[in-house]
Amino acid sequence: MRRIFLAIIAVLATMGCKAQEVKNHNLEVAKNLEIFNAIYKNLDLMYVDTLDASTVIGTGINAMLRSLDPYTEYYPQENQKDLKLLMTGKYAGIGALVRYHQRLKRVVIEEPYAGMPAAEVGLKKGDIILQIDDTLMTDKTVSYVSEHLRGEAGTTFMLKIQRPSTGKTMKFKITRQSIKMPEITYYGMRPNGVGYIILNTFTGEPSKPMRRAFLDLKKQGATKLVLDLRGNGGGVLSECVDIANMWIPKGLTLVETKGKIRRVNSEYKTRLEPIDTVMPLVILVNDETASASEIVSGSVQDLDRGVIIGTRTYGKGLVQVPNIEVPYNGNLKLTTSKYYIPSGRCIQAINYKHTGGGYKERVPDSLTHVFYTKNGREVRDGGGIKPDIEVKPDTLANITLYLDRLDSTEVMLDYVVDYISKHPTIAAPKDFHLTDADYADFKQRVVKAGFTYDQVSKKQFQDLVKVAKFEGYYDEARAEFEALKAKLDHHDISRDLDLHREEIQHMLEQDIISAYYFQAGQVEAALEYDKTMKEAERILNTPGEYEKLLKGGK
Repeated sequence: MRRIFLAIIAVLATMGCKAQEVKNHNLEVAKNLEIFNAIYKNLDLMYVDTLDASTVIGTGINAMLRSLDPYTEYYPQENQKDLKLLMTGKYAGIGALVRYHQRLKRVVIEEPYAGMPAAEVGLKKGDIILQIDDTLMTDKTVSYVSEHLRGEAGTTFMLKIQRPSTGKTMKFKITRQSIKMPEITYYGMRPNGVGYIILNTFTGEPSKPMRRAFLDLKKQGATKLVLDLRGNGGGVLSECVDIANMWIPKGLTLVETKGKIRRVNSEYKTRLEPIDTVMPLVILVNDETASASEIVSGSVQDLDRGVIIGTRTYGKGLVQVPNIEVPYNGNLKLTTSKYYIPSGRCIQAINYKHTGGGYKERVPDSLTHVFYTKNGREVRDGGGIKPDIEVKPDTLANITLYLDRLDSTEVMLDYVVDYISKHPTIAAPKDFHLTDADYADFKQRVVKAGFTYDQVSKKQFQDLVKVAKFEGYYDEARAEFEALKAKLDHHDISRDLDLHREEIQHMLEQDIISAYYFQAGQVEAALEYDKTMKEAERILNTPGEYEKLLKGGK
């Protein structure tokens, strides 16, 4: 009896402590809200300039949210279109990428999308945007031009451009339409019965085109599958479960969400009969594979249903409710829970500390926990999905990066635009290659344009000189340093273009292919020299190794 009495006392004491904690918390909330209100009232009353309430308070709101995590965001009424784009992936416009041409100091068409208004009216890569209706665009930024190209679906405008290949000024009457990037850029058959699908997003309803693509590949004779989730930043939880369900039996829990309050906790089970539970499956991932993509790849790994190849994924295990209404037609996208995949692990890679205005730290490997797949293979939480086979992508040479995006002469873009104007058609994506004469022409243009770039070796040499002088070794080795400096100062662009020809030519070819075959052709061509894809095909075509990877310790 005495034990029961003591137990009751202990429970009551605990309840009392918790009640006091709640009371103290509520007091702190009320106190700080009152302080905030008083500060703003004094600012509004006495500050030397008139305050814009939306700007000042909005800044305070955003600073508060930034102290939490990067996914909790406030969308006032005027920014609702940004939230809609985030949730649906849709906007209204012409369906084309634009970029700034450094040498011309003009915004140009970079890439029209297949089947979209820009491509339908005949806009081409490199077209210089001069005017939209009555508004000149010749001195405007990319964001300004993009904003004017967008508008309500169904609205029509006049676009005036200059085509650099002919010098002619052209006008196009374009009707904006709802633009949504395709969930699947490309799918097709590879040698030895390997089917390939690249899925870009889980926003919208990607499970429908995914099912159609997979069934079509099976009809074409696919006996193995590669699903490419590289660069896929995620989307809707239910959609990723339905997609994984294509290869995983009905009735299994693939993901659970757990948060502070019970109503945000959910279980997501496979609800359909699968299409194929035995076909060998490889999923490609990288450091931009995030959220819903990690649920699919992590579930497939936890259930030993397929092999994951690539690099460690991003590690986003936080779940948001995207449409919590706030006064005056605003919305709050709020992180409410974490998700857990079949082995029980959460793959969130970053801890967000709510002190000192916001602080984040990557979960160190020493603090992660061991979990096990269905077959007993060891996996860990706290760091994204670690692939079963790591394949790091090739790093591009500095000269290639400068030619592609950082070159003020825009020599690569201009070469591609000229090539397109001289070639009405080209070979199929997987068969198209520039000739030696084509590349020699490109080299000559680069040298003639006065192209230069920052050499990593030269920067490292300068750092070495500083260290050598600091440590007192420089004078002793002055002759060697000066000889090396002379070699590095002799910036032989022609030699560098030959040294890195393979990757530069691949980039040129992909740019050219996209102008004829759009993104689908670009992806198909890139697969021919994608070493992660080659490793996936090797594993799928080596049944013993594929099965051994999934068996683990068994």
